[in-house]
Amino acid sequence: MAQLEHFTTPVDAVVSRMRALDAALPARDGVAVFNRVYLAVTQAVDRRIDTGSFPDARAAITLDVRFAERYLTAVEPPGEDRRPPACWRPLLQFRRHPGVRPLQFALAGINAHIGHDLALAVVDACRTLGCAPAELEDEFDRVGDLLVSLEERIREDLMPGPDLLQIADPLTHLLASWSLERARDATWAAARALWALRELPDVAVEFTDRLDAAVGFAGRMLLTPLPD
Repeated sequence: MAQLEHFTTPVDAVVSRMRALDAALPARDGVAVFNRVYLAVTQAVDRRIDTGSFPDARAAITLDVRFAERYLTAVEPPGEDRRPPACWRPLLQFRRHPGVRPLQFALAGINAHIGHDLALAVVDACRTLGCAPAELEDEFDRVGDLLVSLEERIREDLMPGPDLLQIADPLTHLLASWSLERARDATWAAARALWALRELPDVAVEFTDRLDAAVGFAGRMLLTPLPD
């Protein structure tokens, strides 16, 4: 597909929503911590789309926007009849806890967004584009590579100095308990499973609920308050 000309895209719309969220939240708020780094990676995706780094720009935009919208819907002020997914509830509950460190907030956001939202976003994008997950694998991998850079940026920006992060520090053990690469691989398997289950809606709903709960449990562990 031909490269898109530069104009206002749906990616610009989700970037604007992230900027508004950043402006509205205190800097130490747990959602704000994750939002800042996610905003940076979304802007990086947008730049790569503009420069033709994605062979299928429409597919890349669709996946990126469906992905971001799931996060924004979860963390923006909810309506009376809407409850955030289980994967996001720990971050929303502990977002102002003084015993949770910024690095924990950021990793809990990545855990929720990749472990749950990305799988569902792949299915959303497939339905929008009329394709199977295999046809989005290149875009998934390229977005995944940017998410790896997001994790690296988080660790560089938020990791305590080597004199603070000793082997006995509980944060060291929390960091070792979660892997973006493993989460990414599990997400691709979950997306393919959900697509295969699309003709079995009851089973698909149960699978999604269990995925949401499992990712939420991992997020709650990542947000364990730690001593100074």
